[in-house]
Amino acid sequence: MEIDFPLAFGSFLVAIVVGLTGMGGGALMTPMMMLFFNVPPLAAVSSDLVASAVMKPVGGAVHMRRGTVNLRLVGWLCVGSVPAAFCGVFAARAFGDGEQVQRTVKYALGVALLLAVAGLAAKAWMTWRDERGGRGGSARQGEHGDPGRNGGRGGAASADLGGIIVRPIPTLLVGMVGGLVVGVSSVGSGSLIIVALLALYPALKANQLVGTDLVQAVPLVASAALGHLLFGDFQLAVTTSLLAGSIPGVYLGARISAWAPGGVIRALLAVVLLASALKLLGVGNPAMLWILGGVVAAGAVTSSFLRNRGGSQIGVAGEVPEGLQAAGGGVEPGVPPGGTR
Repeated sequence: MEIDFPLAFGSFLVAIVVGLTGMGGGALMTPMMMLFFNVPPLAAVSSDLVASAVMKPVGGAVHMRRGTVNLRLVGWLCVGSVPAAFCGVFAARAFGDGEQVQRTVKYALGVALLLAVAGLAAKAWMTWRDERGGRGGSARQGEHGDPGRNGGRGGAASADLGGIIVRPIPTLLVGMVGGLVVGVSSVGSGSLIIVALLALYPALKANQLVGTDLVQAVPLVASAALGHLLFGDFQLAVTTSLLAGSIPGVYLGARISAWAPGGVIRALLAVVLLASALKLLGVGNPAMLWILGGVVAAGAVTSSFLRNRGGSQIGVAGEVPEGLQAAGGGVEPGVPPGGTR
């Protein structure tokens, strides 16, 4: 069987994104096959899901070894997503060939992803503001014996996996909705569910978010793939080419994700979300590249400005502001403390 090397290379690039960010597989791989390789929509969905069922365990295994997976979250998500994904295949078939329902779901998901990008930007701003306030007060808190109040929300962002309190019912519902969307369109195992996890569990570190999402996607995608093998339009030649590129790609991306800085991963998450949304909404490739380039440039300028502004206002650790010196129990500058005269 011959391998389509351009398709394999494209799947390699997409798989790196999947391993690195935990998302973008269906939202990028399926449009890539339809737009650049003229694969019919239903065949693209079916082949992508079967390839993902083999690809995602590779990335998930890397995160399992690194200890960046919350298995309780994975369990509750799968309880809802696995049966819903299989039912999603029947839902697609109930509407004829499923193209109309796929188009509707993709447009709705595109709008949701745009809102998620806005949410990530707002979260980054709030985190910067909280960290700036925490750093500004850290020296003062250390001097006054109250280190526990430093950066409430910033501290939560680095919580350990064991400290995450799982919310069963909302997590189950996220799995059900995500599974249904994946079964219909192959989109959402990463894009939709990872955004919901980010909203439900903001204390998850970036690599924990990616690892948990990748592992929960394994049984989810396997269930949807089984449905498409039985009732879809699976094409072995297309799937073989996808696997030839995606297996090494997702392994490489997961290896990088396991030690990459959280800020970098979150920035990539935002870029992938935006790219996925634009493709789902039917934006052309030139326009998409211009939009992504403009957003990345604006983000870099804003990040540099905020970093410089924060550095100029935080000051040197250990310095006590004049206001605190004045309130330091009547001790005047230049006069030794009582008991040392």
